Amino acid sequence: TCQVRCYNPDEITVAFDDERLVADAGLMLPATLAVGLGLRELLGAHIDLGKAPGRAGVADKAMTLVHSLLAGGSWIDDCDRLRAGATGQLLGHRVFAPSTIGTFLRSFTFGHARQLDAVSGQALQRAWQAGAGPDAAPLTIDVDSTICEVYGVKKQGAEFGHTGVRGYHPLLAFAAGSWDLLHSRLRGGSAYTARGAASFVAETIGRVRAAGASGPLALRADSGFYNRTVVAVCHRHGVRFSITAKLTKAVRRAIQQLPEDAWIPIPYWLEDGADVAETSYRPFGKKGPPGRLIVRRVRPTPGSQLALFTEYDYHPFITDRAGSTLELEADHRRHAEVEPAICDLKHGAGLEHLPSGRFGANAAWLALCGIAHNLARWTGRLGVGEPRLTTKTLRVRYLALPGRLSVSARRPTLHLPARWPWQWRWEFALARLRCIPHPT
Repeated sequence: TCQVRCYNPDEITVAFDDERLVADAGLMLPATLAVGLGLRELLGAHIDLGKAPGRAGVADKAMTLVHSLLAGGSWIDDCDRLRAGATGQLLGHRVFAPSTIGTFLRSFTFGHARQLDAVSGQALQRAWQAGAGPDAAPLTIDVDSTICEVYGVKKQGAEFGHTGVRGYHPLLAFAAGSWDLLHSRLRGGSAYTARGAASFVAETIGRVRAAGASGPLALRADSGFYNRTVVAVCHRHGVRFSITAKLTKAVRRAIQQLPEDAWIPIPYWLEDGADVAETSYRPFGKKGPPGRLIVRRVRPTPGSQLALFTEYDYHPFITDRAGSTLELEADHRRHAEVEPAICDLKHGAGLEHLPSGRFGANAAWLALCGIAHNLARWTGRLGVGEPRLTTKTLRVRYLALPGRLSVSARRPTLHLPARWPWQWRWEFALARLRCIPHPT
């Protein structure tokens, strides 16, 4: 048995003098995946900033930000973490200073940020071709919006929205189950949920098809997307939908016409607390196509204020999907899984902070956060073999481990801590990611 000696922290001398140490040696895993996907080459081929000051070395600057976000950075200054010791030597690209990265971001307009959208789509296609995609299996797209709060008054486009919070109001689309970010679009803080939703959904569907999803597609969304144009886009592209309906007078009238024997009880923590019923309904007037209106009614919690005014709380949604009422209602409730996916994007990939005062720079930041988020998802799925691994857990176990880089006979060796609890999984992940063929 090895006897480990413990030292008093007050007696330890500290010196920042080792040039071979690597702060986040586990970044070698997503860096290996990025090489396999040709991400740096995609960035260099698609980003053209014209004569902007940050036009030189755009691929390396973008990759610097992506790896900084994977390491836990949420500010531009956090890129300096990659320049410590020998960390930058593991990433396969040049690491730039934060001041240079700031100039790079400020060179983006909203149109330039759309170039990053093209990179995200190409990377999605390559990752799915490498085994991370659904192929011919059914795929459900969860669409939602979120509020990215900011505190400065000089943030271009940041305004108070319906929640009373100053910030931005981006649209996000995730793949249900895998949490892959399929598409994102930054909008001003005062944008209502449905603004630009139809074109966003159309672009998401096109991107998913181009990436190789050949099976049936379904769209799930909340009442913010209860819109004629969104439903029309789904019909035009052959995508089934399940969208929460707003409690308009017409919807309430349809619910009131349901007979009592149409309600089917479902399991609930309160006895006889929830039921489901279905009726046919034309959601957008007589000219709209007929569909199904499925309603879940929930009895208010005894003693609550809501129980004083109503007997039931109703949660309707419209759908054109095939299946039993109970199955479709349970599946639509699973749309709530988009919330932890958004939380993972915000707190795991740096979206909790939008750093610049310029709207175009923040749009680029959102796109790069999405690329970093997807790299983390694919590293967990293609490498580690844990598809539901959150970015925070991936970082703690596999990315944020210290190392030391040595070179002998011109061959570099990365020395990692002995007895690391997840050593065999880390080695397994690296071996799998190195087997991904480089795109030609």
